[in-house]
Amino acid sequence: MLKAILKTRTIVKVGFAALLALTFCMAPPASEAQAKKRKPAKHGTIKILSTPGGLPLEIDGRPEGQTSTDYRSFDLDPGLHTIVISLPNGQRWTREVELPAGRIKCVALNFRQPPPVTSSPCPYPVNLSAAAQVIEGEIITFTSDTTYSGTSALNYTWTVSPGNAKLLSGAGTPTISVDSTGLAGQRVTATLVVDDGSGEPNCRQVAQATTYVPPTPPRENPSRQFDVCCSCSFDDQKARLDNLAVELQNDPSTTSYVIAYGGRNSRVGQADMLGDRARDYLVTNRGIDQSRITVLNGGFREEDCVELWVVPSGATTPAATPTVDASEVRPSTPRRRAPRRRGRY
Repeated sequence: MLKAILKTRTIVKVGFAALLALTFCMAPPASEAQAKKRKPAKHGTIKILSTPGGLPLEIDGRPEGQTSTDYRSFDLDPGLHTIVISLPNGQRWTREVELPAGRIKCVALNFRQPPPVTSSPCPYPVNLSAAAQVIEGEIITFTSDTTYSGTSALNYTWTVSPGNAKLLSGAGTPTISVDSTGLAGQRVTATLVVDDGSGEPNCRQVAQATTYVPPTPPRENPSRQFDVCCSCSFDDQKARLDNLAVELQNDPSTTSYVIAYGGRNSRVGQADMLGDRARDYLVTNRGIDQSRITVLNGGFREEDCVELWVVPSGATTPAATPTVDASEVRPSTPRRRAPRRRGRY
């Protein structure tokens, strides 16, 4: 028996593979003597087997049981016949076979299902979180949350900007700590690259998070009222000015404000006189540089007053706080001395 293997196409969908073979079998030619004795054949034969066996079989739309791993023979009229075998994956394998009279054709089907394809764990989500805002000097914590179903160990690579941001801890781990000292008025951005070491582009994920460090607000009037003297004699004021001079000499970075107030019934120009006298005493008697002393006319209070202020470098300067409106002031008039009487000669 002469066998010929013909190539066939599979109709199995993606995800399955079938090795199919259609074998044609022909009866050996008879001798002339035998051919004269035999009558012409009225039918042909199709033999069918499959690996694995037990697959539902149809021929020309009629169920013919199941295939087996050995050939099953079917005598059929000459002509075109349709063979359908139901595969284990649910597909239907179909072939049309032209069967001449007196011929044998063999159909051998080998089906092999490939191993299941393992889905890749990539890409995978990486979420990076951090506080929206912190005060300068606080520690910023950047934390990553990665959902990865693979078995490889993940690599964590961090970069932080600006360049003067100090990474305190956590390099190579899912969480880092960054010092915000000196970063007032800036945004601190952490960039995280996560990969599983496979080199696959889909297995390399990048995430970012940003924390804002607002500018440090200016100090509200840190100037310090060193002393205040109301209705004081000049000797009393001088003692207070001596103490102020010592304070200024101990810290050359400070300056001083002298705010003088006239009283409700003080003489005209009393505030200016008090302020100038205090400054002159500090400069002349105590040797304080005049550039370090600022004298302000503070307006009016119930009585004469002199405020002494110490102002650190960069601090907000003090402001006058009068308590009597100028329209309410009634300046006193200096008394005139009575003329001396001339004695009689």
